[in-house]
Amino acid sequence: MKLAPRFAVLLATAAVVAGCAPQTSGNSSSEKDETSGTLRVWLFQEVGNDPKAKVVDSVVAAFEKVHKGTKVDVEYIPIDTRAQRVKAAFNDPKSAPDVMEYGNTDTAGYVHDGGLLDVTKEFGAWSESKDTDPTAKQSVTVDGKQYGSPFYVGVRALYYRTDVFTDLGLQPPKTMAELASTARKIHKARSDLYGLVVGGAYTYGAMPFVWANGGELATAKDGTYTSAIDSAAAQKGIKAYTSLFTGDNCPAAKCAVMGGNDTITAFAAGKAGMAIGGDFSHSAVEAGKVKGKYAVVPLPGVASGSVAPAFAGGNNIGVLKSTSHRTLAVDLMEQLTSKATQTSMFDAMGFLPTFTDVRDAAAAKVPFEKPFVQTLAAGTKFVPASPGWSEIDSSLVLPTMLQEVISGKKSVAAASKDAAKKMNSAFSSAG
Repeated sequence: MKLAPRFAVLLATAAVVAGCAPQTSGNSSSEKDETSGTLRVWLFQEVGNDPKAKVVDSVVAAFEKVHKGTKVDVEYIPIDTRAQRVKAAFNDPKSAPDVMEYGNTDTAGYVHDGGLLDVTKEFGAWSESKDTDPTAKQSVTVDGKQYGSPFYVGVRALYYRTDVFTDLGLQPPKTMAELASTARKIHKARSDLYGLVVGGAYTYGAMPFVWANGGELATAKDGTYTSAIDSAAAQKGIKAYTSLFTGDNCPAAKCAVMGGNDTITAFAAGKAGMAIGGDFSHSAVEAGKVKGKYAVVPLPGVASGSVAPAFAGGNNIGVLKSTSHRTLAVDLMEQLTSKATQTSMFDAMGFLPTFTDVRDAAAAKVPFEKPFVQTLAAGTKFVPASPGWSEIDSSLVLPTMLQEVISGKKSVAAASKDAAKKMNSAFSSAG
């Protein structure tokens, strides 16, 4: 879903975006497919929304020119109140938009509640869809069917202080083991700095450690999810991450409560040698004390030269099941997420495209994006496509697990086992 400053959301705490999938009733699919009239569109309001609005206005103008007798009414809705708006729309189709932007972690919940239209046939027939990044496509897929089109994607990589690394004669780490040792070298030489600033409430900063060690959030069989966070591989990753909350790197007393935004704030303020941040963190870092004194590389994996799998956040655009303008609405969805539009959105807002060819072109234009594109190319991960994920995320199951380990309250085995039980309960209750 939406990711931090520029994306104004996310999954940066439980991190920058827990999908609040609303419970609904009676939002049956419309039998109508009107070929003219007004299409209502809800898009998220960004911090500094004007550039986004200009791109959208251009798309709308072209759409209305082609579709005579059709008007598109775009409303930008606040992200922090989206749950209430979407819930009301799902319960009362008359108040619902035809097309809607939504966080990619919300997909399964919205499908479960019957709010999104199955556009598998149209998406498959769309010539541009073949170039969609596999993980981005996964974010609109539930039980093998597509319920929207990816709009943009965001991932995290390793920010590091070039001035500090030069002064201390350090090189960017090539493995997770080197990441930990480099962090401790920085703090030992510069006690005023966290080596690698980490957060106990930073779910998507922690998960690359789990994934890099071969762990998973959950496994699926016949459409049913079972937690895997207590597997041996996952526990190894949890231990690797929580071992960084020590006095020789990032003291638990200060760092256990930090979320993703907190870690980036600390790095931007010049209080850390390294931080795990997204492409969407760029503007915040540029506005801080470290401007001109940092660089970014992919977060290293376990093996030398490998890249740790990152969570692929971002947003999608879908059509509501209640629309009475199915054909028009699907066409508009495609125009709003097309290669041309995603190119313009990258230029205007820095949103990373979900098409691999468009993203490669974007990275060539803006060198800063290269490590994030490399991270995407190396392979990313996504959350379980279960409506139960919203409950898991919003109830902070994973941050609680991390903090129990960091505080010494529970062992990695005990904390992960308890988290797995909570996850399985959520998966089961969601159906």
